[in-house]
Amino acid sequence: MPIPATPSATPGPAAFPDVFAAVRALARGVNMGNALDAPNEGEWGVTIKEEYFERIKQAGFNAVRVPVRWSTHALTEAPYTINAGFFTRLDQVIGWALDQDLIVVLNIHHYEEMAVRPADHEQRFLALWKQIAEHYKDYPASLFFEPLNEPNGAMTASIWNRFVNEALAVIRNTNLERIVVIGGVNWNAYDQLQNLELPRNDHHIISTYHYYNPFQFTHQGAEWVNGSGAWLGTAWDATDAQKAEITAQFDSVAFWAKTHNVPVYMGEFGAYSKADMASRARWTSFVSREAEAHGFAWAYWEFCSGFGVYDPASNVWRIALLKALIP
Repeated sequence: MPIPATPSATPGPAAFPDVFAAVRALARGVNMGNALDAPNEGEWGVTIKEEYFERIKQAGFNAVRVPVRWSTHALTEAPYTINAGFFTRLDQVIGWALDQDLIVVLNIHHYEEMAVRPADHEQRFLALWKQIAEHYKDYPASLFFEPLNEPNGAMTASIWNRFVNEALAVIRNTNLERIVVIGGVNWNAYDQLQNLELPRNDHHIISTYHYYNPFQFTHQGAEWVNGSGAWLGTAWDATDAQKAEITAQFDSVAFWAKTHNVPVYMGEFGAYSKADMASRARWTSFVSREAEAHGFAWAYWEFCSGFGVYDPASNVWRIALLKALIP
């Protein structure tokens, strides 16, 4: 299948001399959430449009993270074939992003069954990655792979370490130098990187964590979180204590990263729309700048849904959030 991006617009295979240069290029991104990670695109109110990527690029972002629920578009029995039409749609979306010279982080998202019964889904997980890796093996270096979003539930650190290293081996069969983004368990918690076991001889890995602290602020009123209605009205005022807590947690990530000589990508962070906008903007600004001060790339969650920096109904940016992300 041809690469849907012009060579002049997209970095080639040797675009990044190392993963640290890749993280510097990744820099500031946004998640295309609630679209291809829904059971079917559009069911959660978001359908990705080509024009979105031009606006994202013009606003000053460097990358997009594309969450994908492959598990609802593949056979449940061996050989676990991914639907060809779904691949075609992904090719289109990835091509739109690459045409805007945006780095793309492509993942497996919301594979919820695997969080409940990991062992029952191990071979399917690996088969999905075999197909994805083979399909995109000739794509530019600016397409990154992320084996699994937010391992959680029964996916313990020891099980995840086995799964992710098996998936890496599958990916490396066809993508020797493709950059792969890997985080820890407990929903990619910042303090779970310390339990992540990565191969020492693979120099094309970026570590990742997600950040939604304090959770009672960022998820107040979130319909999918039990009891979150009681948190409504929680503000984030950028007090010294509030800022110090975030800085300390980022310091711990930076210490781990330096110790292991692995760069860092904060692949998700955001505050839900039920929080007041002034607090959301203050928190988003502080978290963004703090990540940058620590040398981390980041991707805001998300583009145009419940956390959205963009209003798809009016086709305008939510300026307070956009300026918080990109001053």
